[in-house]
Amino acid sequence: MVTTLQRESEGSVHQKSALPKADIALAGSLFDLLRDATADGEGVTRESYGPGENAAHAIVREAAESAGLETAVDAAGNLYMTLPGLDRSAPRILIGSHLDSVRCGGNFDGAAGVLAGLSAIAGLAQNNHEPPQDITVMGIRAEESMWFSANYIGSRAALGLLSSEEIAGVRRTDSGRTIAEHMQDCGLDPDAVIAEPPYLRPNSLAAYYEVHIEQGPVLEERAIPVGVVTDIRGNFRCREARCIGEYGHCGTVPRSLRRDAVAAVSELVSRTDDLWDELENQGQDLAVTFGVVATDVTHSAASKVAGEARFTVDVRSKSPVTLSAVRKRLDVFIADIEQRRGVQFWLGPCSETPPAAMDERLRARLMEAAAGLDVAVLEMPSGAGHDALVFAGLGVPAAMLFIRNAHGSHNPHEAMAMDDFSQAASVLTASLVSNVK
Repeated sequence: MVTTLQRESEGSVHQKSALPKADIALAGSLFDLLRDATADGEGVTRESYGPGENAAHAIVREAAESAGLETAVDAAGNLYMTLPGLDRSAPRILIGSHLDSVRCGGNFDGAAGVLAGLSAIAGLAQNNHEPPQDITVMGIRAEESMWFSANYIGSRAALGLLSSEEIAGVRRTDSGRTIAEHMQDCGLDPDAVIAEPPYLRPNSLAAYYEVHIEQGPVLEERAIPVGVVTDIRGNFRCREARCIGEYGHCGTVPRSLRRDAVAAVSELVSRTDDLWDELENQGQDLAVTFGVVATDVTHSAASKVAGEARFTVDVRSKSPVTLSAVRKRLDVFIADIEQRRGVQFWLGPCSETPPAAMDERLRARLMEAAAGLDVAVLEMPSGAGHDALVFAGLGVPAAMLFIRNAHGSHNPHEAMAMDDFSQAASVLTASLVSNVK
């Protein structure tokens, strides 16, 4: 639903003249500092629990302290920047996003959310606005799962959901070293993540807001600067799947005797794509991606039938029923392909994250804030996962704003305009001003 909303009345808390303004200049300078500190020659690289992410956290923390905000760091390295409220014992409002990036990524994915929150509360502080309760901006660690094959490491650690087995056993994809070892490199104590009480408890949080660049083309195509997220798709991901067949000479093994792993995986991809088309035509929400399909370079050759193929599969939907149905159909496809082609599939460990609906009350507050600012917004689902999903899954009221962004995300060509960022930060600020316990 597209809405260009008008101010409602002279007495509205969202009246432009009465609103404290977000400190957009602060955010602009921090975007420049982050880019300069983490540039990799093509884009930026802020690896989880690595030098790039560390540099980003140091830059943002220094800016928060210079703005007169309280700062703290938890055992997992998450950063907290707080504008104190009148009742410091009341459940706080949390604004969160991550500061890590993918390798050779863009400067805005994740960081835009942290800087939107920081510019909002810095602006409130400059205007001597005292909120009813604490408002805290959280710079979250290790959200990008390309570095570790685990989801939402920082936010789950803060909430007491990260297991000791993950900390000790999950290894970073580039270094082969564990989460624990990389935490230690950052001066953190991985044992304390488990031993200490969770830094955040759901009943201590009145609301969770997250701002993020849109990672697709919808807002850009519709020429709308800001999105209000309705739902976040859940998913199941199999990152270490493989198909085992039998190597053979390409010219001497007839089709009927081949155990071709590449042909088997290709059939699985094709049949799953047909299933996606079928379910989408029925009105079901679904996205399926086989992001990696590869043979073993040490054994494969142009003149060989492939005896092994490795692949990944990522299935996403707003509906847990759809996710479950697709998983069952995948098993049926695999069993049939194995029997006919003489191969064997192994999906490996598959992670699962349930979908999450954003809080209707907070969504309405964001829409009302946009109304007071004459900001055009689009209500839309999020196809990508975000830390908001973790908080919503624990019953914390959660909401998200998207910022229009050209050229997608996870690449050096992200193109968020500062004017769009300013509109999103202004909507967030107005929502915070209107907040009541």
